Amino acid sequence: MKKFLFVFLCFQLVACDPAALQRALETLNVDELTTGEISSGLKQALEIGIGKGSDLLSKKDGYYKSAYKILLPPEARKITEKLNGVPGFSNVEEIILEKINRGAEDAARRAKPIFVNAIRQMSFADAMNILMGEKNAATNYLNRTTHQPLYDEFNPVIVQSLDKFEARKYWSDVVNAYNKIPFVQKANPDLDDYVTGEALKGLFSMVEKEELNIRSNVSARTTDLLKKVFAKQD
Repeated sequence: MKKFLFVFLCFQLVACDPAALQRALETLNVDELTTGEISSGLKQALEIGIGKGSDLLSKKDGYYKSAYKILLPPEARKITEKLNGVPGFSNVEEIILEKINRGAEDAARRAKPIFVNAIRQMSFADAMNILMGEKNAATNYLNRTTHQPLYDEFNPVIVQSLDKFEARKYWSDVVNAYNKIPFVQKANPDLDDYVTGEALKGLFSMVEKEELNIRSNVSARTTDLLKKVFAKQD
């Protein structure tokens, strides 16, 4: 019953100032959980998830030999299949797959500060709704509110990383060779947008996995603050 009242009051007071909600929490005697602790706990949980996610994905084979491997879109596979028998382009699909995944791994190393900055801008009302929301509420919030800004910042990093492994040049050569084949529909050699989107998708998936872990696994709450805050949604 106390938990129901706590949730009801939280949703009623999200439009109020933090002091109003703090008084309500203290009145209910919810272990003196302050508004600052709620907000800080959620941000800490997200930073932990993002840190683990970006660290794992940025290792060699973090993308390339994992469940988050970036695959070519169906239209690109048509190109690689056509070129398999062309001299100089044997095994073209696996070569480009390794190059784009290496680029994503390289870029993931620099993704963490972008995500962390977005988390630190989160309002208290957002944090409260996330705490008492669905098991992937935090990940959904980040995806909804930061995807485009993250894309805008992440895309140049992806481009730089792809160029580091000559992935864009290689793919451009592949597509240009394909476009010379008679009667085929001309393909776009641009690879940047697709790889950026898939790389971000992998990062958000990793964050969601860690969020679920912290929500459902008490041993994953590695600080006293996380234990205290997430006990309220158990």
